Amino acid sequence: MTDVLLVRDGVLWSDGARLDGDAVLVVDGRIRALGDGDALAARDDAAGAEVVDAAGGLVHPGFADAHVHTAMGGLESLGLDVSGAHGAEACLARVAAYAAVHDGAWIVGGGWHMADYEGGTPTAKALDLATGDVPAFLVNADHHGAWVNTAALRAAGIDASTPDPEDGRIERDADGRPTGTLHEGAMALVSAHLPARTEDELRAGLAAGADALLRAGVTAWQEAIVGDYGGHVDSSATYGSLIEDRALAARVSGALWIPRDVTLATVPALVADLVRRRDANAARGFDTSTVKIMVDGVAENRTAALAEPYLVDGCDCGAGEGDGRGIAYFGRDVLCAVAAAAAAEGFALHFHAIGDRAVTDALDAVAALPEDLRGRRRHHIAHLQVVDPADVPRFAALGVTVNMQALWACHDEQMAELTLPVLGERRAAWQYPFGSFLRAGAALAMGSDWPVSTYDPWQAIHVAVTRQAPGSDADPLLPDEALPLAVALRAYTAGSHRLLGLDGSGVLEVGARADLCVASRDPFAGKPGEIGETRTVVTVLGGRIVHREAAEPAPA
Repeated sequence: MTDVLLVRDGVLWSDGARLDGDAVLVVDGRIRALGDGDALAARDDAAGAEVVDAAGGLVHPGFADAHVHTAMGGLESLGLDVSGAHGAEACLARVAAYAAVHDGAWIVGGGWHMADYEGGTPTAKALDLATGDVPAFLVNADHHGAWVNTAALRAAGIDASTPDPEDGRIERDADGRPTGTLHEGAMALVSAHLPARTEDELRAGLAAGADALLRAGVTAWQEAIVGDYGGHVDSSATYGSLIEDRALAARVSGALWIPRDVTLATVPALVADLVRRRDANAARGFDTSTVKIMVDGVAENRTAALAEPYLVDGCDCGAGEGDGRGIAYFGRDVLCAVAAAAAAEGFALHFHAIGDRAVTDALDAVAALPEDLRGRRRHHIAHLQVVDPADVPRFAALGVTVNMQALWACHDEQMAELTLPVLGERRAAWQYPFGSFLRAGAALAMGSDWPVSTYDPWQAIHVAVTRQAPGSDADPLLPDEALPLAVALRAYTAGSHRLLGLDGSGVLEVGARADLCVASRDPFAGKPGEIGETRTVVTVLGGRIVHREAAEPAPA
């Protein structure tokens, strides 16, 4: 039986431009025609079509999220999720309510916001009041730190004599006693003791994450960490299982995690294992032909790698390096060796880089590759918070794609209280230089980094265009770095599809795969400050409707 779908009475948009006509005809999962709705409805191949009334909303290609943690986000959404609680009291109240009905050996959850606590470092003593003697492990919203209670510290054997790991830091009081916040690699000191998730829990978590993304119009994505990290386990088996069971229809890929303890001597064995894992995943339909290299941490806890020291008096900001410049998780020789060996085996390189030193190091690693292993391998750098202006033109020159998480490019509490004071005026002016990347000719893609931030692309696009958080009246953050709406939307659709190697999607054109969305409105027709009000009301994946917002009930 032929599947036919007609989306009509919409504003058609694709790859940076509005299209003629108001309708899309889809036959057997492919776009058959674009044009006038009445004319398309009258065609023989439109007979029996399911009709979607776009009601004047934007009809555009499906979003592709180029950096998301779907399995992690979905699993966390089914447990103790405190991301919606703002303020220390609200967060602790939610934890206490969960603890009151929870009967497991550990309390595990996350989503707390650093800006809600002095210095961004909540204490075990405060968490003890909500959890009692049950060990608790709560990752923060950016997943670069964890809040633990006294019982968890005790279970992990962490005390004043416990040294900081090379890739992290234990927050301590004046006497050296752990206070309850663990940064970066220090999280593993406790997460290693967490109870293992069951297969049913992992499947339910990934299914919940996939459903959330589809409801937001995200029809393709890259799982940004495929490996054990921050208390979460490798999602390869879960992806493979759902794909084989035809329970995951979206176009997905994953980036295999590069462990931080790799050395020059272990690079060959590491890459051989990556190839083995890639081949095993491919046999189950899960593409993991990308590797994830986390070059540094984040600025808020002073683990992002900067070229010059943080502006924090009397603090060992080096957090393992001792020079006040944050943490670079790999020496430059190791970083270049890993990048070269992985690229030589056909892997694309997906770097996490927040600080200017990390960005430079990642670019240098790509620059050191043979020319034939650069741009065509779809290498990309995500986050890009602080970028030395001298590095901006290097992206286009090296064929490295800018992978933007635009929701962060605005003034908020975390920026004001934790970031700007430690960066200083000069580096603060280098933040999220999206407009500069555009003017320099770099390829642009976008991703959410959910559950670090919302999976809703329209919220991130709003910030990319306005440099303000949705609903905020704060001054824009570096307004000259804003993007035109068409550029931001293109980055989240065609740009991300191309980065992820998804040929034949990300555009509305005859013959393309029918992965498309209907928005609640036409954001091009309104004010920039209204972009965040846009929502996805219909998601079409391979010609089939996988999400349709329920109509509001008629007034009585």
